[in-house]
Amino acid sequence: MKIGVIGGGQLGRMLALAGTPLGMNFAFLDPAPDACAAALGEHLRADYGDQDHLRQLADEVDLVTFEFESVPAETVAFLSQFVPVYPSAEALRIARDRWFEKSMFKDLGIPTPEFADIQSQADLDAAVASIGLPAVLKTRTLGYDGKGQKVLRTQADVAGTFAELGSVACLLEGFVPFTGEVSLIAVRARDGETRFYPLVHNTHDNGILRISIASTDHPLQALAEDYAGRVLKQLDYVGVLAFEFFEVDGGLKANEIAPRVHNSGHWTTEGAQCSQFENHLRAVAGLPLGSTAKIGESAMLNFIGEVPAVDKVIAIDDCHLHHYGKAFKVGRKVGHATVRSADRATLDRQVKLVEALIKG
Repeated sequence: MKIGVIGGGQLGRMLALAGTPLGMNFAFLDPAPDACAAALGEHLRADYGDQDHLRQLADEVDLVTFEFESVPAETVAFLSQFVPVYPSAEALRIARDRWFEKSMFKDLGIPTPEFADIQSQADLDAAVASIGLPAVLKTRTLGYDGKGQKVLRTQADVAGTFAELGSVACLLEGFVPFTGEVSLIAVRARDGETRFYPLVHNTHDNGILRISIASTDHPLQALAEDYAGRVLKQLDYVGVLAFEFFEVDGGLKANEIAPRVHNSGHWTTEGAQCSQFENHLRAVAGLPLGSTAKIGESAMLNFIGEVPAVDKVIAIDDCHLHHYGKAFKVGRKVGHATVRSADRATLDRQVKLVEALIKG
């Protein structure tokens, strides 16, 4: 089976690494000349709207998926005329637009921060007066890793902010006084079978995920699965979906979904019976889903800007290095490490050892 992937970054690369042992081959459509997934398959270098190359991709593969939600929904809709594409164009259309996404949560009875659609500075001023400060202004599409957003703490922060974010459609969200940030990785098969990984505790710095630690018997696991299940059913979703939540007053408020394999699920490669990457491929290919059960205790640490010395990383017991083969650049995710152990105390010591390497 040959899988087409829209996008050739590290997520596409890790999908290919998981699919190759299953006898799958891969083709990546990505405009970047140095797409890091290209080493794992055919690279069609073209823009995501290039219909000639999209047709070429459709003719070469058995099905198509995508590795990130910046892909235009129109691209997926076009491809769907010629080849199966999972997740669907409709799922992507909603997930990539924060207004559509938050509105869906509200319709499904999933708690969210207060939010308002912002089309102008006047809209922003009115929404701030209604929702209050602090608040967060985010572009409706394309923002990630802290980009395309600004925290508004005082009225001085509000003035001119719509123009500062590019005078594009935005969403204002009331600031959530959360006690923790967690994410749930879910996978749904073509026939509707659904499985969930354990909730993951996430730590961010300047909007970029730094550490994810898989939980054990989290008291909010069932609630998170209920909320995610509502979304999966509503979208008739196929594949892996990540759902990010804020822990608030003993419950959960929805932050956002990602219609793809996700950074906070990277621990599953070594820390679960079947990784999120393999399970995504199983789901889209119509194969039986794999077990999402944990193997011991696991954590994932991102390498931002540069990867520490390989020999020092792999010298740590049960530490697994994933180098993305990307040029080092400030603020860029260029690799990660997964640490695994039989108990949480040992895991915490391993995490501190990796953190020390990151800090240099």
